[in-house]
Amino acid sequence: MKLNDADIEDVTGKSFRIIIDNGKDGILQSKLWKELDLNSRDGSRVAIRLEKRSLIKRQKILQNGRWTYKLFAIKLPAGTQCIDQVPCLTCPVEHMCSVDAPYSPNNCNLIEDWILFSFDGSNKQQPLNQAVKK
Repeated sequence: MKLNDADIEDVTGKSFRIIIDNGKDGILQSKLWKELDLNSRDGSRVAIRLEKRSLIKRQKILQNGRWTYKLFAIKLPAGTQCIDQVPCLTCPVEHMCSVDAPYSPNNCNLIEDWILFSFDGSNKQQPLNQAVKK
């Protein structure tokens, strides 16, 4: 299948979505072009185009005795899972919270714990009433 520039642009967008969908694990370049029904030359052209746009990084790896590239998105979209757990939505003092008030997001233990929990991935959350401090 010979691709012209318009086809490459369309396949580039589809490729980027597939790479993003594979998250932090990335995807083998050979697997990507097989999913898109491309030959290895066109698959490489698409990956190089994404890399030149600073959307992905290509990491050379040895897979089953052959050199290939693993493709990773440089920036992954933020998930909404951690936002669903934001403590402000259920905070008992939310109505009194302000930057210049006694209860402030600048020194809120609930927000601090939520951020640490979001990045840590652990399931150690304090009960709401224990984390709120003046």
